[in-house]
Amino acid sequence: MRLNWQRESRWMEGEGPHSDVVVSSRIRLARNLSHLPFPGFMTPSQEKEMARLAESAIQRDRVTNVAGKLELIPLWELTELEKQLLVEKHLISPELARARGKKAVILSEDEAFSIMINEEDHLRIQCLLPALRLEEGWEKSDALDDALGEELDYAFNEEKGYLTACPTNVGTGLRASTMVHLPGLMLTRQAGEVLTALTKIGIAVRGLYGEGTEAQGNFFQISNQISLGLSEEEIIKNLSAAALRLADQERQARELLKQQRPYFLEDRVGRAYGILAHGYILSSQEALQLLSDLRLGVAMGFLPLTLGKINQLMVKIQPSYLQLLYGREMNPWERDVYRARLVREFLKEAA
Repeated sequence: MRLNWQRESRWMEGEGPHSDVVVSSRIRLARNLSHLPFPGFMTPSQEKEMARLAESAIQRDRVTNVAGKLELIPLWELTELEKQLLVEKHLISPELARARGKKAVILSEDEAFSIMINEEDHLRIQCLLPALRLEEGWEKSDALDDALGEELDYAFNEEKGYLTACPTNVGTGLRASTMVHLPGLMLTRQAGEVLTALTKIGIAVRGLYGEGTEAQGNFFQISNQISLGLSEEEIIKNLSAAALRLADQERQARELLKQQRPYFLEDRVGRAYGILAHGYILSSQEALQLLSDLRLGVAMGFLPLTLGKINQLMVKIQPSYLQLLYGREMNPWERDVYRARLVREFLKEAA
């Protein structure tokens, strides 16, 4: 299967509970097979066998009844640009994109489901949905996990739970996360205190692309730190409560700015739109920061765009998407020029 790189992922829709602050919700389950060594110790033939077993399992009726049509994409057949695009769309990890060997990803037609094969664990089952939908994501992931578990022999211990390559994932193997947009807290300089408080209650704070990445454009990922000793329902409940509290704090910060600094936000949003709509050179970093301001303006009713359009642009401005769209590799300067062109044309059509 060739990668349909222009397809829009489900999480980009921009609609749902608390979508003004919560961009997306992700559920990830780490699973391993009992008869194979962890991926870090697998031979190429064992990696290939794992991919074959996974591809066979997703064709079973009990699996397709849950997730619809799923297709395995061998990463070793993709270009570096195509693999990096999967990272930019949050469908695979940066680590998997960099890895060599028989690695793969399984995608559903709407890309709400993505299953990484032979990353840190044999299977990383992910469900990625728009807005704050952790409970829905868990229900969907749990159903798919059960269906796959009927076809594959998971490594499970009655005392410890699911066995994983990293001890922090032992137990439920569940990592729940949300991507949040916090321009209000950043502008009022409350973000540091608020995010530090989250870490004290067992919530990890990471950058735009998860573990090991930095925050960009006021976007952060928050997730549970441990999975051992808690039930899946407890993990989901705790993270949902943290995301709701964070959304309330972000809205309060936005209102504070609106009250104490009249026209400041409107001016900031207007300037961002002006540069995006008429600029001829845009770096990735500048474009993402300006889109952050634009997203804030849409959420607060200053602009007649949709959050979904902003989410789409967040992916389209990324280096790999740009180069795939225009059909050739580019140096950084060329990307900055073509990025500006893409954004101008996009906003003109969306107006």
